[in-house]
Amino acid sequence: MATTTPAGVRAHAKHSGGPSADGAPMSHRQIMEALTGLLLGMFVAILSSTIVSNALPDIIKDLGGGQSAYTWVVTASLLAMTASTPLWGKLADLFSKKLLIQLALVIFVAGSALAGLSQNAGMLIAFRAVQGIGMGGLSSLAQIILAAMISPRERGRYNGYLGATFATAMVGGPLIGGVITDTDWLGWRWCFYVGVPFAVIALIVLQRTLHLPVVRRKVKVDWAGAFFITAAVCLLLVWVTFAGDKYDWVSGQTYAMTGGALALLLIFIFVESRASEPIIPLRLFRNRTITLASLASLFVGIAMFAGTIFFSQYFQLARNESPTMSGVLTIPMIVGLFISSTVSGQVITRTGRWKAWLLAGGVLVTAGLGLLGTIRYDTEYWHVAIFMALLGLGVGMMMQNLVLATQNQVDPSDLGAASSVVNFFRSLGGAMGVSALGAVLSHRITHYAEEGLTKLGVQGSSGHGEIPDLDALPAPVRTVIESAYGHGVADVFLYAAPIAFLALLFALFIKEVPLKTKGALAQAAEG
Repeated sequence: MATTTPAGVRAHAKHSGGPSADGAPMSHRQIMEALTGLLLGMFVAILSSTIVSNALPDIIKDLGGGQSAYTWVVTASLLAMTASTPLWGKLADLFSKKLLIQLALVIFVAGSALAGLSQNAGMLIAFRAVQGIGMGGLSSLAQIILAAMISPRERGRYNGYLGATFATAMVGGPLIGGVITDTDWLGWRWCFYVGVPFAVIALIVLQRTLHLPVVRRKVKVDWAGAFFITAAVCLLLVWVTFAGDKYDWVSGQTYAMTGGALALLLIFIFVESRASEPIIPLRLFRNRTITLASLASLFVGIAMFAGTIFFSQYFQLARNESPTMSGVLTIPMIVGLFISSTVSGQVITRTGRWKAWLLAGGVLVTAGLGLLGTIRYDTEYWHVAIFMALLGLGVGMMMQNLVLATQNQVDPSDLGAASSVVNFFRSLGGAMGVSALGAVLSHRITHYAEEGLTKLGVQGSSGHGEIPDLDALPAPVRTVIESAYGHGVADVFLYAAPIAFLALLFALFIKEVPLKTKGALAQAAEG
């Protein structure tokens, strides 16, 4: 059990994110000073994951990859982020949170610089995985540190700032990535370099403003647990990526991979039940809220990442927009996310009520994805904009508040692990969703393209999953390919809608518990 001496708390209370000597909460100014570096770190993590989205068609074309490489450039960072999130969360319960978030920034900077130097798709995928390890630390530690400083009742307000930062990075990323890609003297490699100065600034700001009481305890990191959960997730992702393409969904390879993933998962559960410091404490799942919030986060992750990743292909390959315009056209979704995360956070702080926001968010995400399932390459843009805004509003209402509901119900010593469990499931949903839906997209595009070409009397394949150069195609063939991408991306959204409905169902059964009025450090000091 972590202990924090009253003297240690008093020493840091004046300048820091720790409670004051009498357990009083920090002032708004103290919190905002400490929050500046955290928000910068979050901004860098999200920016790096979205800045490549509009540049990806050009990147993959330049490096000679196909649709599977397109999917894996995204999936590699999500996979590393997913696998490392529980480890970062556990380490946050054992070591200095400030040191850990600075380490995550350093790993991220190294991965970014190396990704920019990639010479082929394989190298880029490998270095995106390094980036993902840093991103896992930045995204989970920011929420953990925030929870340590601020009470759940007040946290809604500050979660709004996190949501606003998230939305700004999401809208800024595709725009910046598009402009960089369209600028001849920069090129797509600068999509990876541009986040480095932000990360360096975040390091300096964190060093100056973030001062948390140091928790000292004997530790034993559960490396076996980290290995088996990573192996299980990797095997599942490889399976969903290639099923339906390299082999049938119902085949010997499918049975071997799903059976292997299940076996690894069972070994992981056995290891965790015996570990003295488990990476994911299984006892947490005795809490109904944590279990339901984790499952809801899994399906929210699928919806969230499907929206951000596949819109770039829709606008560039179905509507022939430039990378820059592709970023501009996704603004309605980001504005919706920005408004809902900020407003819901402010209202939750005033009222203490949060469950209604979760349910409304679930309804909007499901409706938004269902409506997006009806779009085609020539759909009026204002229709697409409204559907995107609905999706953004729903994701903004659900994402932060699932973490808030979890953090409100755990012991301070389990704060890092519990927060990371919810983030882990969200990242896992994103990684599996992008892999599975990417495989579905590739199959549907090929089907629609071959169907359209046959009607034109054109014989031959549709390109074996390669990203097409629309400008080089004759007008009738180009229309067929644009239509194939438009219809294929719509199918992906349509398949994601019932998955989002499952998130709504799980959120429905989460019991609304009044929000606590003291932060984790204050609770620990009292204990």
